[in-house]
Amino acid sequence: MTSNNRHSSSFRDPSGFIFIDQGLVKRSISPLYFEQYNALKSTGFFKKLHNAGLLISHEELLASNDEVIIQPEQISFINYPYEWSFGQYKEAALLTLKIQKFALENGFSLKDASAFNVTFHKGKMVFIDTLSFDFYQENSPWRAYKQFITHFLGPLLLAKYNGLDSLKLMNSFIDGVPIKMLSSMLPFKTKLNPFLYSNIHLLTKFEDKHNEDYKGESKASHLSKKAQLNIIKGLYDFIKKMSLKSTSEWGNYYDKTNYANGAFDQKAEIIDGWIKQLGAKTVIDIGGNDGTFVRKINQELQEALVCDIDYNAVNANHILVKKNKETFMLPFVFDVLNPSANIGFNNKERDSFLKRIKAYAPDVTMALAVIHHMTLSGNIPFEMSAEFFSSFSKHLVIEFPKRTDSWVQRLLNTKGEFKGHFDFYNINNFESCYAKYFILVEKVAIDNSERVMYVYKAL
Repeated sequence: MTSNNRHSSSFRDPSGFIFIDQGLVKRSISPLYFEQYNALKSTGFFKKLHNAGLLISHEELLASNDEVIIQPEQISFINYPYEWSFGQYKEAALLTLKIQKFALENGFSLKDASAFNVTFHKGKMVFIDTLSFDFYQENSPWRAYKQFITHFLGPLLLAKYNGLDSLKLMNSFIDGVPIKMLSSMLPFKTKLNPFLYSNIHLLTKFEDKHNEDYKGESKASHLSKKAQLNIIKGLYDFIKKMSLKSTSEWGNYYDKTNYANGAFDQKAEIIDGWIKQLGAKTVIDIGGNDGTFVRKINQELQEALVCDIDYNAVNANHILVKKNKETFMLPFVFDVLNPSANIGFNNKERDSFLKRIKAYAPDVTMALAVIHHMTLSGNIPFEMSAEFFSSFSKHLVIEFPKRTDSWVQRLLNTKGEFKGHFDFYNINNFESCYAKYFILVEKVAIDNSERVMYVYKAL
């Protein structure tokens, strides 16, 4: 029975569910959805979206009177909305609207508009919920309108006006940021904007007035297809024009490194040599900023996950991925001191970073100029960081800035009278702690710098 292998995140839609079969993700479709599925298939709707790269492709494995089973293209590492940069989030919103427009023009409509129906894959956002489509009912409003506001427009507005960390709210509000909260958190001037007043503040009033029987649809009980397409266009045009004027400490990190160009190039050569030596095809660069060092690897990589705590650095990487059409690169936002946890019903709807990365099992983990931040800013002992990296790393390429490094000195100076508590921060303690979890393969000091590179193999 496929239901015995049902994925813990797939229980909300009676039309079908995701299950795991011999390590492969598959989808079971129930008879309840056969009419829609057959129409979507026979009209070429699925094929057109697949060919355009907007909807994850699939193949049909089984079709019986009781069940249809399809196998979607496999995605090696699912990333979630609270791990996206502003640009990635915009792209996901625009993709959802583009698909809804196409659906309306072909006699269908999205029955839900969850941000979790989209993920970043092969250099762009792709829609992954094959069963999100239903038949369009004449003069009916878009049933997923409010969901789109709370999953997409609202979080983007909060990020614009209140800071990029607002995007993390989707971690706490898996069903979308409540519309009343959105309205209260936005500045007063947004009430003077007719578009925002209509789509946020007026919607809040409408929900309050009809709280008991409100279904989350458009404010109008009857809405022509033309009027709905106009709403979609208005949302699309507004979101497409959204921009930020924010900077960050690490957004231009490589413009202000504390070692010479020669040392920078040597570091890149060391990494490239080790990746080739290990024959690595998949890597994760933790604290990878805008992906600079991954791009300097000459070995052809199958996939590179590049994560960083800084939204602007991740966004810069996202822009480069789009510009260079780098289908192997996957940027996402990640705080090494607070990795994404299991969330949702029964804490099983959305997997933690550690669960996902352990399943992904990268050939090499890169941690460049990260350990001093983990240790001195996050108070993480060497043994604990070693245990963390060893939990998912086959090989670890890590850079250690010595105590005499200028940036280490800067971090130590912030400790004031407690500076002495960090006397343990030295290269001998680092090496002895990491030796408990890794075998040292090679160690190279970077010339004209206070930094040392290591490549380890996990025990």
